[in-house]
Amino acid sequence: MAAKDLASLAALFADETRAAFVLALLDGRAWTAGELARHARVAPSTASEHLGKLVAGGVLAEERQGRHRYVRLADPAVAHLVEDLAARSEPAVPEAPRGLRAANAGQAMARGRTCYDHLAGRLGIAVTEAMTARGLLRQDTGFALTDAGLAWFEGLGIPLAAKGRRPVARGCLDWTERKPHLAGLAGAALCRHAMDAGWCVRIGSERAVKVTADGERALHAALGIEPAALR
Repeated sequence: MAAKDLASLAALFADETRAAFVLALLDGRAWTAGELARHARVAPSTASEHLGKLVAGGVLAEERQGRHRYVRLADPAVAHLVEDLAARSEPAVPEAPRGLRAANAGQAMARGRTCYDHLAGRLGIAVTEAMTARGLLRQDTGFALTDAGLAWFEGLGIPLAAKGRRPVARGCLDWTERKPHLAGLAGAALCRHAMDAGWCVRIGSERAVKVTADGERALHAALGIEPAALR
């Protein structure tokens, strides 16, 4: 990559409105331009201009269904980049939340959330550390599932079908916990299973998730995680 290309990519994130868009899209879903405009509190025309730049730069992918235009993060690598940038740009002394609602939302996001298509926050860290402690995941030479880890996924009936060049396991720096959580195919598959099996449910309008009573029992049985660590 030439220096000018790196500078052009960095410039795409160097705007508060565009940054708000990509952070919102970390929920892994497709949003309309109008939804993103309301989220960032900008005019629809302003949102359209910024989205055009992000699509042209390869950060977002565009989908059209009839009259509706949807955008999503282009691929998991972009999501990983956004989450990593968020972790590295978090101030050492976070700003105090403005009001009780903002404080509750921030606590929910820190407790558990999705990072594009895998689990993050204290929930993601608890799962990652429990897998490492049980010998299912190695972090000493980069993230990698062990043979026992592959068998663990198979035992839960969670397929790990390879898709393209995406690694089976990779570490993603958590922006609230400042520790790596499990991403890659394994992280995505586990998150999808947790949602489909009712272990976790989405709460609020952002990426926050809550572990259900069934999820607490399942994660304790599968990984020995104490329910108190998930609340």
